[in-house]
Amino acid sequence: MEQRISMVTLGVDDVVASRRFFEEGLGWTAAGAYDGVVFYQLPGIALTLFGRDELAVDTGVPVDGRFSGISIAINQRSEAEVDEAMAQARAAGATIVKPAEKTYWGGYSGYFTDLDGHVWEVAVMPAWVINDDGSVTIR
Repeated sequence: MEQRISMVTLGVDDVVASRRFFEEGLGWTAAGAYDGVVFYQLPGIALTLFGRDELAVDTGVPVDGRFSGISIAINQRSEAEVDEAMAQARAAGATIVKPAEKTYWGGYSGYFTDLDGHVWEVAVMPAWVINDDGSVTIR
């Protein structure tokens, strides 16, 4: 698995209010927004706002006091790379909380937790480019 973080997803209570905070308050510009998810292109990485409860459902990890509502993503170039990375994580001691599968947004994604319970997503996002240096660009 390449040493890279592609995206940090913040589980938020109110996507509309959080988007207003980032855009009107901080002056950021969204790179895209789809069905209650907002993406921001940062230098070499993406930040995503997603409803906290929806993120808990998507990750398979309940909001129970341990799940912080944040996931960290490592994007891959193919479904095979996702499967390889998930297998590598499992072999290293990670807990697979959601096996990789085709997603409603057209990608392929799975989740694992590391030894301390941090949630990691391994995904292919067809609308994104992984550059030669490992950085991501939202198209």
